[in-house]
Amino acid sequence: MKIISWNVRGLNEAGKRLQIRNLLRAWRPDIVCLQETKLEWITRGVVRSIWSCPYVDWLYLGSEGASGGIVLMWDRRAVEKMEEAVGRFSVSCRFKNIGDQFEWAFTGLYGPNSNKRRRKMWEELTGLISWWDVPWCLGGDFNIIRFPSERLGATTSTRAMYEFSDFISLHGLMDIPMEGGLYTWSNNSSASRIDRFLFSPLLADHFTLFAQRRLSKILSDHYPILLEGGSHRRGRTPFRFENMWLKAENFVDKVKTWWASYLFQGNPSFILAKKLAALKLDLKKWNETEFGNVTLKKQVLWNKLSDLDVREETQPLIAEEKLEQVNLRTEIEKLTLLEEISWRQKSRMLHLREGDASTKFFHRMANSNRRNNGIESLMVDGTLSSDQGMIADCITQFFMNLYSEQQVVRPFPEVLVFPRISGDNAD
Repeated sequence: MKIISWNVRGLNEAGKRLQIRNLLRAWRPDIVCLQETKLEWITRGVVRSIWSCPYVDWLYLGSEGASGGIVLMWDRRAVEKMEEAVGRFSVSCRFKNIGDQFEWAFTGLYGPNSNKRRRKMWEELTGLISWWDVPWCLGGDFNIIRFPSERLGATTSTRAMYEFSDFISLHGLMDIPMEGGLYTWSNNSSASRIDRFLFSPLLADHFTLFAQRRLSKILSDHYPILLEGGSHRRGRTPFRFENMWLKAENFVDKVKTWWASYLFQGNPSFILAKKLAALKLDLKKWNETEFGNVTLKKQVLWNKLSDLDVREETQPLIAEEKLEQVNLRTEIEKLTLLEEISWRQKSRMLHLREGDASTKFFHRMANSNRRNNGIESLMVDGTLSSDQGMIADCITQFFMNLYSEQQVVRPFPEVLVFPRISGDNAD
């Protein structure tokens, strides 16, 4: 199970939504909670522009004017929504896992800044926890820290901090350490850990190896945070020509040179097949050694950006490091656009170009391809199974049996005696 929580500081800009969509595609979450959407209404079009998952469902709390707002999204292949609740400060769902039918609840929240309204939020959450009485997980921007060490330069505790800790203790929630950095929000010389996940011990027992990790900051002054437990089995990706390669300098000339260097003999169809096979090998080698894996490249840049962000929390960055921060974010945006070209290619519609506005049609075709290519469940020995490992083994065994020959006893002609006619009768 992978859950993302992120205060995105607004979803009004189409370019920002595009980058969030590409980030979510790379992170592959099961549940996503975005705070401070600054949108009063969240339509299907907005959701599709944020998360390209074809099985997405959502629940939201609209903003008050241009402030606040929460959207909670989930992949229906991972969880099924049983009940929902929308409060003044939170959105909540009681989920049932598709795989093991385990029931639990998640609450995404955006905390207020005033102490009076924050107490109202604690009351709202307490009512939710007692209402459903299932293992619980809360995630979001609480807008409050627990300890002075969670704010840069802070030395004393406040009443609001004590009330936060009292809420956690009252409901027996776990607040595990965060990997990847000290703070979840930073702005010049200020930094604090105001975003986090909290969950009940029963949930931690079910989702083994729960870990909370801070991801790289790129579009907001808040860091996205990831709560992860368990893993998914995913299949191998076949080779395909990537349209984004055409953006590389001198790529077409390089392909022409490769093609002219292939010397094969035989009939035309044989030569064409051999040339295509050789070109595929050269493209794969070039992609690995020169062009590079865009996703991996972007991950390396994220890691560098994360290192600078961590260093900035403890000491001021010099001018060269600040310039590097800007360059890293610019390069990540370029790689994000390359990923978008690759993503559009998955629709297999040749007239679509990067920058096309027909997003509804694009998503409809891409989602249709996914449905046709995916096997979510299969009847195995009379039982419907959604276990991907069992499905893969069953399909493999089916085709092995289909293309293998059973050993059978065959008669030998020399041991068979048939009735014969005499020579006189033959004449």
